[in-house]
Amino acid sequence: MSSKNRRRTPWRAGMVAGAVTALMMAGTMVTGSAQAAAGCRVAYEVSSQWPGGFTANVNVTNLGDPINGWKLAWTFPSGQRVTQAWNATVTASGSQVTATNMSYNAAIGTNAAVSFGFNGSWTGSNTAPTSFTLNDVACTGGVGPSPTPSLSPTTSPSVTPTATPPPGNRMEMVAAMQPGWNLGNTLDAIPDETAWGNPLTTREMLRHIRAQGYRSIRLPITWSNHHGPAPDYTIDPTWLNRVREIVDWSLAEDLYVMINLHHDSWQWINSYPTDHTNVMSRYQALWSQLATAFRDHSAKLVFESINEPQFAGTSGDAESDQVLHELNLEFVRLVRRSGGANATRLLVLPTLHTSGEQARMDALLATFDELDDPNLVATIHFYGWWPFSVNIAGGTRYDSNVEQDIIGSFDRAYNTFVSRGIPVIIGEWALLSYDYTRPGIIQRGELLKFFEAVGHHARIRQLTTMLWDAGSFLHRPELRWRDQGIYELMKASLTTRSATASTDQIYVPRTGGITSRSLTLNLNGTSFQSLWHGGTRLTNGTDYTVSGSTLTLTRTAVTRLVGNRATGVNATIEARFTSGVPWQISIISYDPPTQTAANGTTSGLTIPTQFRGDQLATMEAEYADGSAAGPANWTTYKEFWSSFRPDYGANTIFLTPEFFAEVNDGAVTLTFHFWSGTQITYRLTKSGSTITGSPA
Repeated sequence: MSSKNRRRTPWRAGMVAGAVTALMMAGTMVTGSAQAAAGCRVAYEVSSQWPGGFTANVNVTNLGDPINGWKLAWTFPSGQRVTQAWNATVTASGSQVTATNMSYNAAIGTNAAVSFGFNGSWTGSNTAPTSFTLNDVACTGGVGPSPTPSLSPTTSPSVTPTATPPPGNRMEMVAAMQPGWNLGNTLDAIPDETAWGNPLTTREMLRHIRAQGYRSIRLPITWSNHHGPAPDYTIDPTWLNRVREIVDWSLAEDLYVMINLHHDSWQWINSYPTDHTNVMSRYQALWSQLATAFRDHSAKLVFESINEPQFAGTSGDAESDQVLHELNLEFVRLVRRSGGANATRLLVLPTLHTSGEQARMDALLATFDELDDPNLVATIHFYGWWPFSVNIAGGTRYDSNVEQDIIGSFDRAYNTFVSRGIPVIIGEWALLSYDYTRPGIIQRGELLKFFEAVGHHARIRQLTTMLWDAGSFLHRPELRWRDQGIYELMKASLTTRSATASTDQIYVPRTGGITSRSLTLNLNGTSFQSLWHGGTRLTNGTDYTVSGSTLTLTRTAVTRLVGNRATGVNATIEARFTSGVPWQISIISYDPPTQTAANGTTSGLTIPTQFRGDQLATMEAEYADGSAAGPANWTTYKEFWSSFRPDYGANTIFLTPEFFAEVNDGAVTLTFHFWSGTQITYRLTKSGSTITGSPA
């Protein structure tokens, strides 16, 4: 399966067992002066729950005037208690709870949000709170003192428009598009907008994206199911009007907009080498109609010729480069001939496969040289070093391979294009297997290091980035970030560096003596300032020491933080630095995981696994002679999720039919690697379609 198809697989929304979500929307309050408009939306979500304990995330959106300093209060209906909190100071009096801002998240602009989380305890039931107050005033049903206008195509935008650089200054225009966001798996979905699980796009969603600091939006659009037959290939007017509506909403919300031909690239454009006349006619017909439809639109509307171009029937990439060259030439000349604003509109041209390889960039540069057009932009995509991006071949950590892949790709883009005054848009970026429905493939701390580095290395090379979001980052129905910490780190990377560390997890055995624990700080040009546990500042010398880049928690501090040493996360501490976002570190108690015997078939084997506070990092599979078993037989380390899938709620690890499809009959040794450092060996025997397994 190609990375493109893997990324475009229709996502299915997963529900965490026992999760409770309460959404309280809008309220009136007056703070500061009697004329201040105020209101809020609060999303309270129990993201995980276990006997006697739970983890909750709280997202607060300010719908009124900007505030500086906040206090959110609620009452637990079932007597729950907060045990540890992060990104807020939480105090309680009985069931009444108050969360107040930290120094770094006190300000909340209009339509901006702040998020915090906590671990809690419960007995009997864990009923979600149903009402909240922000700064002592209840959120009860509107933004005062005047009502909020409904969102419609004729509603004036609430944002202050930014100035558009004049045509001809393409470097400034592309810089003004930073950062960008993809409305992924939506208009590109097949056959229609909601077919891959995302809701209909609303103007409120686009307004939220702009309020969160994004300045451009890429609208991937698949046209193949929305036009008539040859020779006219007339676009369905209903579909075109829907696209136009979203384009116009986005422009009204002061976003730059990019539209393209998306999955058309592999549905029919890829046959261009062997079906030249028909493909070119269809390509010309679609872009002629789009150029005409949007001829008089704002210069903030940008056209991208083809998404991830690829071709069948060529002798290799060199010939495919030439094929793409022909299509890009026709695209530019056709759009320019259509006149109006299209005469100077920014046009975005991809490399073959939107690859960052030097040969592909050199081929695209030749196209730019031939066209000699001052309003062209280059685009590539970036999903990181492949073993890390999908967790295969032992690529579990952000290491020098991952770092050098970022630097090499971005250096090539800068040296080939930007240094010559040609701007570059990273039209899609993320990690291939980062997906909220498939948790654990990329460990969160390692993912944070990747996101921080991408932001930094793109910024210093003047590259504009557009996050690929098919629903894994923004929870569109509730307009909140699924992981506020990831968003905060990406936002910070636009202007500064954030420190990270060798890990964000400290595993402490549940039994036996407790010792001091150390980790290495990746300061990234910052300086360490302090260490916090909730609202308590830990004491240097007593609770921790810092020597160079080594942070050491003392035995006394570790003992206090693990508490009764119940398996799982016992505490979360936070290292703060002179710039950027804090680095959170989970203190985890665990026992070595255990497994028992299992029987199954090549349709799948479920191995009973007691994780006991630990989590799975990767799995190896070997035959008796030490050679690699299963798919990707060039490595013993199998691909996470494709070959094996942990289920922490069910206490199982599932070996997939895709794994067994490439396993020979006989004995196979599995080695499960856990994040605590624990390794477990498990023996399999395959005989035809029958699988038996037992601990070694």
